[in-house]
Amino acid sequence: MKHYDDQLIIVTGGAGFIGSCIIRYLNDLGKTNIIVVDELGKKEKWKNLVHKRFVDTLHKSQLFDWLEGKESIVEAFIHLGACSDTMEVDASYLLENNYRYTCRLAEYALKHGHRFIYASSAATYGDGGQGFNDDEKSIYELQPLNMYGFSKQLFDQWALNEGVFDRIVGLKYFNVFGPNELHKGRMASAITRMVPQIQKGERVKLFKSNVPDQFADGEQKRDFIYVKDVVRMTCDFLENDVGGLFNIGSGVASTWKELAESVYRALGQEPNIEYIDMPSELIGKYQNYSRAEMTKTKAVLNDSVNCMSLKDSVFDYVKNYLVPGKIW
Repeated sequence: MKHYDDQLIIVTGGAGFIGSCIIRYLNDLGKTNIIVVDELGKKEKWKNLVHKRFVDTLHKSQLFDWLEGKESIVEAFIHLGACSDTMEVDASYLLENNYRYTCRLAEYALKHGHRFIYASSAATYGDGGQGFNDDEKSIYELQPLNMYGFSKQLFDQWALNEGVFDRIVGLKYFNVFGPNELHKGRMASAITRMVPQIQKGERVKLFKSNVPDQFADGEQKRDFIYVKDVVRMTCDFLENDVGGLFNIGSGVASTWKELAESVYRALGQEPNIEYIDMPSELIGKYQNYSRAEMTKTKAVLNDSVNCMSLKDSVFDYVKNYLVPGKIW
């Protein structure tokens, strides 16, 4: 790792799912010069920070005041803070929280020469009809299916229009799962719901296909990626000076049925799956297929893009975190 002994790495969304795992990963590398920025509220997201080392924690509304006069002691931003609820319909809130806040933070980092790594999203790809190519030039061809995806798309467009992709890094995370996600509730991965269902002797429920001519029930495919692989790739961008948009995925499209079967086997049980109708509010907003095109990312990160298999990563998550109730 580069040595940031006298300078700070600021992680926004640092108590969240990927953010807290970033801190765990940096701590394991001996890095503790971290400022955590988040909105802890009254829920139990704070538990993700237990046993982690950092300098201070700030509410997101405090950050810009706190930054005044500290330009020389800040080295990098890993900006993950955002509303990640794909069902959120308050467009004004998403624009302010996900788009304008990011613009303001990027402008600060660019002005002072700080490394700026931010979370874009695979949700910007919409139904995948335009492919999953992370070429910045194709940004305006994409059609997100929900307001969350559009709020992420807007900042990608801002970066393109401002001509700053040579100086910042946007990471398009695909379907991330793993420890420290329970606080996300309905937006946590399906694995968090499958495990208690199986433990109670209930059948795992998967959506029937809404396009049966293209996918059979349970055969819809996603690029599922373990959070431990995600944070390794994310932090590797602290070690280079490249800029641009990069996919962060496994590069493999796995079926929901395969995911459920992996959970059953991690619990030592035979699969028993039931298919239910897709909720009406998801029809037309549901990605039936996603697979990250990883050529561009691999050219920069090399072997760091090699991920755990779905079977092995689900086993690690279920046996070492979900069942014993541990965070990472």
